[in-house]
Amino acid sequence: MLKPHYLILLVSLVADGGTEPPKAKASTPVTDAGTPRPNSVDTIPWPKDLRPLATLDGPAVVAAHAALQQVLSRFPKGASTACEFSARSLEVVVGQEAGLYFVRIDRRPERCGWAPGVSLEFDWFELYAVSSDGRVLGRHPYMP
Repeated sequence: MLKPHYLILLVSLVADGGTEPPKAKASTPVTDAGTPRPNSVDTIPWPKDLRPLATLDGPAVVAAHAALQQVLSRFPKGASTACEFSARSLEVVVGQEAGLYFVRIDRRPERCGWAPGVSLEFDWFELYAVSSDGRVLGRHPYMP
């Protein structure tokens, strides 16, 4: 079974899939002062053996991202800088049945420094039905 925190990491990494990665250059890029840029391609510690956190098919990742964006849009706008109202505090579980993806998003305040087992709201969760192309078809009729 896929661990939910691996899915969250995967979704956050895939979320910006529309931009091109920087091109590798033969020499180390330098700033005007002549020092190497901190995040250039040459300064990244690339792994020799990549250990995957999770393996999902593309439509599952798209479905999870669409549901995650729905949840984040429902959070209060003024609290967007707080960890408790960010993707960091959420856990995503993806399942598939009858050609649809069902995405459940749970809140995990312990990822923001709260004590384990603390709940900010009683039995909070979000459940969405999402198509394979990332269209949110419906939200479970539950009022958190």
